[in-house]
Amino acid sequence: MSERGLRTPFLRMAKEGDVLPAARFTRGGGAGASIGDQAADDRILSRLDDGATLVLQALHRSWPPLVRFGSALSDELGHPVQINAYITPPENRGFAPHYDVHDVFVLQVSGRKRWRIHAPVVTDPLADQPWEKSRAAVSARAADDEPLIDTVLEPGDALYLPRGTIHAAEALGETSIHLTVGVHPLTRYDLVRHLLTLAEADPQLRTSLPMGVDLGDPDTLAPFLAETVAALRDQLDAQSAAAVARRVADDLMSRTRPAPVGPLAQLEAARSLRLDTVLRRRPGLRVRTAESDDGVRLELLDRSITLPSAAADAVKTALSGADFTPAELPGLDDDGRLVVARRLLREAVLVAP
Repeated sequence: MSERGLRTPFLRMAKEGDVLPAARFTRGGGAGASIGDQAADDRILSRLDDGATLVLQALHRSWPPLVRFGSALSDELGHPVQINAYITPPENRGFAPHYDVHDVFVLQVSGRKRWRIHAPVVTDPLADQPWEKSRAAVSARAADDEPLIDTVLEPGDALYLPRGTIHAAEALGETSIHLTVGVHPLTRYDLVRHLLTLAEADPQLRTSLPMGVDLGDPDTLAPFLAETVAALRDQLDAQSAAAVARRVADDLMSRTRPAPVGPLAQLEAARSLRLDTVLRRRPGLRVRTAESDDGVRLELLDRSITLPSAAADAVKTALSGADFTPAELPGLDDDGRLVVARRLLREAVLVAP
């Protein structure tokens, strides 16, 4: 909070259900660091002393142990992961009853916190169905219904909350710190979105509706709707799993990040590379390969890498996930093995564990 130049939105504060304006706990950092949304430790101190909860956002991007944990967990689950920390002063509550649009694992780190859990008012909400849209129903459920769970978490305890589960928590007699590991699931509706995007290729579905008629009239609209549904059904039936999987892979690639690498260490590993250097694919890296007349192409988040066709088998070995040495890369001579391995190190596709 006080030594890393932390900025919004990587921190926020809330009290009794109200999110505090950032100006109440941030300011500029002085000479050479005048950006005005940096954490102000004295202001955070005052807000905590007044009972506000401090939320450290996206620790899977900024705190090394959780960066490694979040990357490994996302790789294992196959869905994007985020990690926040919540620091609540004794006998205070940061947020009113609400639900999240992602699954949550609560990991109690320090202190004790009382959790009250209620059944959803929206089952499996999507990202565009946040609790604020159902605020009245959420408040009524939390106020009028007996909780499904009413329990106190102590250090080492864990609680799983499927998305949509209404919850509220209050620190007891000491400062409470817990992590939330949010799992942002890909849903069947995501597949629907991808299918609809692919359907844009059909000229019939891009046809304009007629002019000079009342399209808001059900009887007028009915025949055009029927034709559209039939054309859409034909398009959906024609889509391949491969086409949808490619879009899913692109979505996952944009929403996840692989394990971090040290840029200077990577360059040094490339410079000092030998045939017996142990290498492996960068953990959590999502990469797609394709072969063409131009060679073998590796498609990454924001760029692609093309290597000669002769390196195709070597690339398969390098991306297998198992440890290997350049000497084990098939289909190339020793110089070629070092060239390919060095290139993939410089592109942060491989790491030297």
